[in-house]
Amino acid sequence: MQTTHLGRQTPLPASPEEAILDYVPNPRAGKLYLVRFAAPEFTSLCPVTGQPDFAHLVIDYAPGETIVESKSLKLFLGSFRNHAAFHEDCTVGIGERLFDEMKPLWLRIGGYWYPRGGIPIDVFWQSGEPPKGLWLPDQGVPGYRGRG
Repeated sequence: MQTTHLGRQTPLPASPEEAILDYVPNPRAGKLYLVRFAAPEFTSLCPVTGQPDFAHLVIDYAPGETIVESKSLKLFLGSFRNHAAFHEDCTVGIGERLFDEMKPLWLRIGGYWYPRGGIPIDVFWQSGEPPKGLWLPDQGVPGYRGRG
């Protein structure tokens, strides 16, 4: 197992395209289970105004032969801080890149974006139907209610 980031000081990548995601062998290959990453302070930039956008991302996946190394995922997600893209592009792009590179059995991502212009935008993507027998807990992020 060789990783690019683990055990090393690694600067934040300048862009998502420059970010390197590391994958390691699944220690429980052949077992059906769910891995969840939550990034409650995800940020990117509005491609029109350049103002920051904030989201709570939840990434769930059923590993195949590999799992994503968490430090490399953290750096990849952090690389969006200076990346200008719409909510839909960020959310779906993260899910597709992880799915295409890691090749899990199944993956879903929920992007729970905080309001811009008074409208919260939630974006969801999944790779297909979840495997039969996979326990799928609720992502646990309530819909935006403002001051409630």
